[in-house]
Amino acid sequence: MNFPFYIAKRYAVSFSKNSAINTITIISSIAIVASAMSLFVFLSIFSGLREFTLSYSNSSDPDFKIEASQGKSFFLTENEIVELKKNISILNYSTIIEDRVLFRYDNKEQIAVIKGVDSTFINVNKISDYVYVGNWLEPNSHESIIGSEIARKLSLGLFDYQNSLDVYAPKPGKGVIESNENAFNIITLQPVGLFNINEDIDGKYVYCDIEIARKLFQFKKNQISSIEFKTNSKVSEEKIIQDLKNIFKNKVKIKTKAQLNDSLYKMLNSENLFIYLFSTLIVILTLFCLAGAIVMIIIDKKENINTLYNIGLTFKEIRNIFFIQGIIITTIGLLFGLLLGTILIVIQQQFSVLMITSNIAYPVQFKILNILLVIGTIIPLGLISSWIASGRVNKEILK
Repeated sequence: MNFPFYIAKRYAVSFSKNSAINTITIISSIAIVASAMSLFVFLSIFSGLREFTLSYSNSSDPDFKIEASQGKSFFLTENEIVELKKNISILNYSTIIEDRVLFRYDNKEQIAVIKGVDSTFINVNKISDYVYVGNWLEPNSHESIIGSEIARKLSLGLFDYQNSLDVYAPKPGKGVIESNENAFNIITLQPVGLFNINEDIDGKYVYCDIEIARKLFQFKKNQISSIEFKTNSKVSEEKIIQDLKNIFKNKVKIKTKAQLNDSLYKMLNSENLFIYLFSTLIVILTLFCLAGAIVMIIIDKKENINTLYNIGLTFKEIRNIFFIQGIIITTIGLLFGLLLGTILIVIQQQFSVLMITSNIAYPVQFKILNILLVIGTIIPLGLISSWIASGRVNKEILK
């Protein structure tokens, strides 16, 4: 193999007497550099966009969440509380009471979710970091934190003592409702803060103290809708899920952060796959241009091939020369492409050349996984195209 490699290296770095062959080889090499660079840049851009998108959605999501397997609520027993506090995988947890209700403010109405939270909620969830006007809830109060989209639709202002934010929840039970007055439980909330994450979340939630929500929905003591968890990042998801199953048996459904945003993750994964396949198509076209260039080199080197055959090289060894030449060109182009792509990504990360808005830079993320993905895409395709092109060496070429 040393002799074919030596000849292939000479062919790869030297120029042909035919200027057209040189031009085709240079264009093919530049195309490989450009395709490797573009594939890496596209993947890095999407990785940045993915993290940027998830950073907002994950702001309102816990690491884990459990809900009743049947119905809308379940009872948290004293024994389960003890087991949760003993478990070292669980750093913090917060009990939640939530459901859809009708909000009325100054003759305007909006259906949204009221989420009653306890005092440990801010240790589990980062939602308090996104309160841009006002302050977070005081325990055991009628205060509320409103999503900015809900506030916009209700034309709601903070500390407005002339108008109250009334909350209507259907009374639980069965039978015929005698009048509209008896059909709803009604409470009054005092808005003290507005949060802003994204349009979906801002138009979905209103936060209040859990005891207010318990009164609104007539829940009993220790009756809750869900529990949200802050867990130890060093512990695997599988172990935490198994621990929760052992504590709560079969009475709850366990959801991870990804499962809480199942549709968003599926959309992002589909977009990532589409971008990868589209970029790979460009790489395939580029590497088949390389195959064409190698075929042209083979035709140009007919006399040399004839000489090599006459001195005792087999057709397999001669094919290996051009096969290795294709690999060398592909590898050099790949390395230069990754180098240029890395430089572009680092420049964007450090200097924010491209901006989405005046304050937000276009997100990019440098990941070793993307480098491995580019290598794993281009090298196999380069091997295939080089192997196809080297097959042009046969007895016919000697005639």
